[in-house]
Amino acid sequence: MTDTVRVGRLRGIMMRGPGITQTLPFYQDMWGLSLAHAQKGTALLRGTGSEPFLYGLKDGPVYGIDYVHFAMPDRASMDALHRQVLARGGTVLGPPGPFDDYAGGYGFEILDPDSRRLRFRTEALSLDEEAEWAKPRKVSHVVLNTPDMDGVQNFYVHVLGFRVSDYSADQMVFLRCNSDHHSIALVRGDYPSVNHVAFEMPSIDEFMRGIGRMKQKGHVPTWGPGRHGPGNNPFAYFVSPSGFVIEFTSELQQIDEATHEAQVWPRDKPDAMDRWMTAGPPTPAQRAVMQGRPDPGFPELAPTRSDA
Repeated sequence: MTDTVRVGRLRGIMMRGPGITQTLPFYQDMWGLSLAHAQKGTALLRGTGSEPFLYGLKDGPVYGIDYVHFAMPDRASMDALHRQVLARGGTVLGPPGPFDDYAGGYGFEILDPDSRRLRFRTEALSLDEEAEWAKPRKVSHVVLNTPDMDGVQNFYVHVLGFRVSDYSADQMVFLRCNSDHHSIALVRGDYPSVNHVAFEMPSIDEFMRGIGRMKQKGHVPTWGPGRHGPGNNPFAYFVSPSGFVIEFTSELQQIDEATHEAQVWPRDKPDAMDRWMTAGPPTPAQRAVMQGRPDPGFPELAPTRSDA
């Protein structure tokens, strides 16, 4: 039996929406990201690490995800992943090849079962690290709402090699591609949408200082600070000017593959939802904003039978 090829790691995400690039000052002046590259209708924001960008803003007609961005270690693993996706029934948008965008490199794109675009890239541009106190270092995880949690979970596990770390009752599953407790999480929803994107601070002190910076600039958390049960990571959620939920986090649980066993965390015990008991459960308003706006994805990009 052929070993499963596993995705290397999460790089970040490109968001889209009407006039979304106009929110660039919020991410620079308040959230703590820096502009890495801009062209008409697109702005790419970097953190303090070496990634060419963590969070992209692209003007478009629909609020949602342009693509979720992953890394593979090298061309051999990229080509092997491409073959695996094809063999296991994934929707591939083309063969591996060079990217002609700012980050460059080599890779390919696919659609997940909700028609979200996923991009895999190796040999990308690498920036010099710019360590700066209380600024985001990387995108920790992306949480997606889906009307078919079980089916999408199976896709990430079977087609892309993710592993299940934990469940939140029967409403949420946490999926990892490396030692981070989760890079992708799925939430049962009425339609596909983005739930939130989490940015990692290097330390708990920097996590708190980031919250303080936001507060001093008049932007307070809509939920948090607290500490999650699954992942054991501190959280503070905010709503961006374009209505997307974003999170500061730190100290995400690191998984020991030899010993870890997934568990089901209850949602009716307050100290399982928030181990510090400082934030309490999310309010109805918070749950509503995390449901997001329906995101149709890119079904029109799927190859027809004659293209296959």
